[in-house]
Amino acid sequence: MSRTARPALGYAFTLASAGLFAVNGTVSTLALEAGIPPTRLTALRCTGAALVLLGALAVFSRDRLRVHRRELPLLAVFGVVGVAMTQFLYYVAIGRLPVGIALVFEMTAPVFIALYVWLVRREAVRSRLWLALLLSLSGLVLVAQVWQGGGSLDGIGVAAALGAALCLATYYLVGERGTVGRDPVTLTCWSFVAAALFWAVAAPWWTFDAGVLGEAVPVSVGDLRAPLWLLVGWICVLGAVAPFWLSISALPHLPPTTAGLVATVEPVFASVVAWLWVEQVLTGWQVAGGLVVLTGIALAQTARSHSADRAEPPLLPEAPAPLSS
Repeated sequence: MSRTARPALGYAFTLASAGLFAVNGTVSTLALEAGIPPTRLTALRCTGAALVLLGALAVFSRDRLRVHRRELPLLAVFGVVGVAMTQFLYYVAIGRLPVGIALVFEMTAPVFIALYVWLVRREAVRSRLWLALLLSLSGLVLVAQVWQGGGSLDGIGVAAALGAALCLATYYLVGERGTVGRDPVTLTCWSFVAAALFWAVAAPWWTFDAGVLGEAVPVSVGDLRAPLWLLVGWICVLGAVAPFWLSISALPHLPPTTAGLVATVEPVFASVVAWLWVEQVLTGWQVAGGLVVLTGIALAQTARSHSADRAEPPLLPEAPAPLSS
């Protein structure tokens, strides 16, 4: 059944997805500050998202949940490295860096992807890749303000954010293979399931005191406090599942590369939300550096050849999102 593309609707879906991911960064920061360690918050998010997606598919399209044995290695790498470690390292990063800065570092994933397909896959790339690399590195120097005694940012936070970028690049590269035989929705569903199983072993549930979820924690809005379970519920549903569905819904209306470029507004949204909500203030140099990095990312996303562009997923940063992206 054919569907008429409506670009305006695709832009709206992509921007709404980026906005929800951006808000999720601040909500996650509040949960981390409330005492939930990154490992546990990642486990809660992956498990919650997996249960919601499994439930939705079981009700509306049970046949799509079938998994073949030959798919298991790919799903394991996809879920553990691409989902579990990307989210864990992102949480470590935002626990030590402003949310917007952490996202700027993580969103360098397209640069790593372009370098990988050129060096390893021997795919043709456009010459703009080198300008993208130069802009991204220059922008990161400004963001980190390296002239201030070696840098104004926490070293572990920067390393975690760059590690998240490498894991996110893995997510999309492995995802390109995965979408050959499986649709984006079920692929992402099983990636969350694999991530949830990984954390069930790495951070066993019997070591978690679920009672802490009932504690009221400050949410940086006057004297307002909210139960921790409400923040975690937001992170699972409105910080993972909802933006995933929105970004998936944009794909019939926008080319993948266009959707990926629009999604680069997320660090801008995240910085504004963090500034308004928890008063995370960026310096002028960091704002300028972030804009330079985003320009480099935009070029990197269009650096692959035309044939590769048709298969490349939109690079939505903070959380695993659509693959067809």
